[in-house]
Amino acid sequence: MTKKIVFLGSKPIGYECLTHLIEQKEKLDIEITGLLTHARKEFGNAHDLNILAREHNIPILNSLADIPACDIIYSVQYHEILKQQHIDKAAQIAVNLHMAPLPEYRGSNQFSYALLDEKTEFGTTVHRIDARIDHGDILFQKRFPIPGNCWVNELYRLTYNASLNLFRQTLGHIVSGNYNPVAQQLLEAKYGTSLHYRHEAAAIKIIDLAWDNEKIERHIRATSMPGFEPPYCFIDGKKVHFTAS
Repeated sequence: MTKKIVFLGSKPIGYECLTHLIEQKEKLDIEITGLLTHARKEFGNAHDLNILAREHNIPILNSLADIPACDIIYSVQYHEILKQQHIDKAAQIAVNLHMAPLPEYRGSNQFSYALLDEKTEFGTTVHRIDARIDHGDILFQKRFPIPGNCWVNELYRLTYNASLNLFRQTLGHIVSGNYNPVAQQLLEAKYGTSLHYRHEAAAIKIIDLAWDNEKIERHIRATSMPGFEPPYCFIDGKKVHFTAS
């Protein structure tokens, strides 16, 4: 029986995942019955999910309330939190591709916090969506080492590639129901857990020149993401940015 999938996503990773989903329609016997996205002007038409959806006659939804009854909801970098009434639209499962290892890094800015925490390992996770942020059971996960003296944009690139590969490798298993959920609580003793919000990014960009050199350098590496305000300090009341050269 054909499985009906609603895709929620944005950013280049969401575009690439939707592209793969479209390419696998016949092989996996799936129908994409809706797309819900958040337009990001900085990515341009090259990664516009709305354009991709129109090219393939995929219905474009306006809000979470418009999600139709389906078998699977798949979210990739979608910005809104699903409530239980949205999750319940999926008869089989609602899943999320979270670009970080769970249970360690729930929420936002995970790349920066992993570097600030001096982690040597990172990863990406496909998990069941429940009513809490990045809290549902783990279905699939890929972990990899963090290179020494890693910068945040490098860690993002490594995670992007690992996430796209994980999506491609496990999509068939998600569609067929071939997964063994693992409760995140079972892994918290081994890995720990945290939850960070978008607004926290502003505070970790502020460099205190009284810190030792290693801490200053680590904060600069962790927060120097191209396209966003660089880390900075204040000298005589003036904001001074740090940029890589």
